[in-house]
Amino acid sequence: MTLVTGPLAHPAMLAALGLAGTPVVLQGKLAGGAEAGIVAGDWPQLVEGAGEVAALRVVPTPALHRYAEIMQATPRVLQGETVLGLAADEHGAGQAADQPQSWPAADWPAALAAGIAARLVALGPERPAQAIRARLSRIGEWVAAQLRAADEHPAPVGPATEPRLEVLSRDEPYQHFFAVEHVRLVHRLNSGGLSVPLDRAVFVSGDATVVLPWDPLRDRVLLIDQFRAGPAVRGDREPWLYETVAGRIDLNESPEDAARREAYEEAGIALRALVPGPHHYPSPGAMAEYLYLFIGIADLPDGVAGIGGLASEGEDIRSHLVERATFLQMIRRGEIRNGPLLVLGLWLDAEAARLQAEYTG
Repeated sequence: MTLVTGPLAHPAMLAALGLAGTPVVLQGKLAGGAEAGIVAGDWPQLVEGAGEVAALRVVPTPALHRYAEIMQATPRVLQGETVLGLAADEHGAGQAADQPQSWPAADWPAALAAGIAARLVALGPERPAQAIRARLSRIGEWVAAQLRAADEHPAPVGPATEPRLEVLSRDEPYQHFFAVEHVRLVHRLNSGGLSVPLDRAVFVSGDATVVLPWDPLRDRVLLIDQFRAGPAVRGDREPWLYETVAGRIDLNESPEDAARREAYEEAGIALRALVPGPHHYPSPGAMAEYLYLFIGIADLPDGVAGIGGLASEGEDIRSHLVERATFLQMIRRGEIRNGPLLVLGLWLDAEAARLQAEYTG
């Protein structure tokens, strides 16, 4: 038998790992482990002293062993019990020995950690734990995207009859920076009833944010250009595209926070405000990616354009100040070939008068 405690004893984690058992209590308190279940090895420590910590005595399962291997949860013998869910060292991963911080149970993202756990144990045992661990941040970004989707309530399309969708099986035959997921499913038909089982392959990534910096007083926008592998692989003669600021939404980051961060990283500018644009799926027949689009209200004086991007990510980004009227002419001439930038440019054209009255009045 094994005791699971702290984050591993949270009801969401128990459900994700298929665990049940007998409640017990450990003496002491938990410290550290703010990113337990999200970052491998960042488990809390058990600090001796007054206090009680809830635990659960369970029969170890293959899923629990596999999860512990990937997430570097090392069993420890404490108070005469084998315990899982605590830091492997005395003071906890990344935790200063003389200033332990209480484990933030109330703020700990249980849904995210549980979603990651379910995803990890669903991966085949033939995949090395180290290889899965190397993709942990990408897996977390994908789980976070699924949680955002579950919280959103788009307008219904078509009949509301149940069942609408049933996933019969899913597999992930390719994983690297991105992944490809193969699903077998049935869905409701507009004519009634359900479809035959269908096989579909979907390009999987986390969600992304796209922001077009716009100075409503000067009525100019900031565009960027950079090399893109997609057009290059297609054989496009010009794989450098005009785009706008964009990037993946990091773990525990909102789309708005990602927009502000990317504007600073890619163009070196601070946004005064964010105006939500038309969020959308750019290519739903093949990709699960969802884009959060914004107009970024900013001051864009002469000289603000230049070279930017993160060298650590191999980015080589050049920015351009463009009058909005010129930008619209570029759209009409077919010079803007990046879909999200086209959407934002046309949306801004429709909303510019209203936004100028709001942000320059």
